[in-house]
Amino acid sequence: MKYHIEKNTVQETLVIPLYARKKAAKIFPNLYEDKTAAKIIDQIDYDFSAAEKTSGKTMYRFGFLEVAMRQNDLAIEIKDYLKDHPKAAVVNLGCGLDDLGRKCDNGECKIYNLDFESVIAVRNQLLPAGEREENIACDLNDTSWFEKIDSSGGAVFFASGVFYYFLKEQVKALVCKMAERFPGGKMIFDGANKTAVKMIAKTWLKTAKIKDVSAYFAVSKAKKELTPWSDNITVSSRGYMLGYNDLKDKSVSGFFRFLAKSGDNLMKMQIVRIDFKEKLWRGCISRLKKTDSTAFIGKTKCR
Repeated sequence: MKYHIEKNTVQETLVIPLYARKKAAKIFPNLYEDKTAAKIIDQIDYDFSAAEKTSGKTMYRFGFLEVAMRQNDLAIEIKDYLKDHPKAAVVNLGCGLDDLGRKCDNGECKIYNLDFESVIAVRNQLLPAGEREENIACDLNDTSWFEKIDSSGGAVFFASGVFYYFLKEQVKALVCKMAERFPGGKMIFDGANKTAVKMIAKTWLKTAKIKDVSAYFAVSKAKKELTPWSDNITVSSRGYMLGYNDLKDKSVSGFFRFLAKSGDNLMKMQIVRIDFKEKLWRGCISRLKKTDSTAFIGKTKCR
């Protein structure tokens, strides 16, 4: 029996990115693979006819490419962290029906999928937790979920299409608390500037009844804008359309590459990486603030 998804419900918001991932894998097979999305869609009772009618349009196809690149970029960053922290916690913030944690599984890491209770209820039916994996129902802004994460081997957190729904102060508070609680960890997520967020708000965020879009999280120059949030973080970013892949594949037209460049440069579509400083390094910074930095650097072993 298939799992029924009603129209105009919170559950329906899980179907849209799932469908996009399925289409991305079909249209751009050399760039992106996602067998899980197609498998889950086969288990869902939902009318995809409207989505199918628009799926062939140019901008929708480019949207599928955006989804593919974002997933690939996050996977690169996760796997990079796991090289040095093979037993780390891999934490999917606002997971929906995304299985990126599994795709990055090295056989040793621990995988956590976090989302609201109603979402986790659907996930438990369609994408139940596997080995070394746990689905956790929570509100990300209620940081009591920290206690459920075993970060003894390190922790890499990622969010895909999530923080557009958050107020700026919510993202800042979450990052600062995570940096304090998970030293040596890493957080990666997608962001864009105010212009792009306003465009997103016209479509994806209608159900949230947003009145002041400018209050929601947007970022143009991640390092400059986010570094002042905390002394415990270092920030970097790369364009998420062309920052990790040149898109020189036969499935990607010249027009799509132009749109990709415009997205990265004009809309500041980017993958933001925030590294949480180790405690030893934090101590060095603290002492540097209390003494003459020139004299101190010659004596310290801090790196």
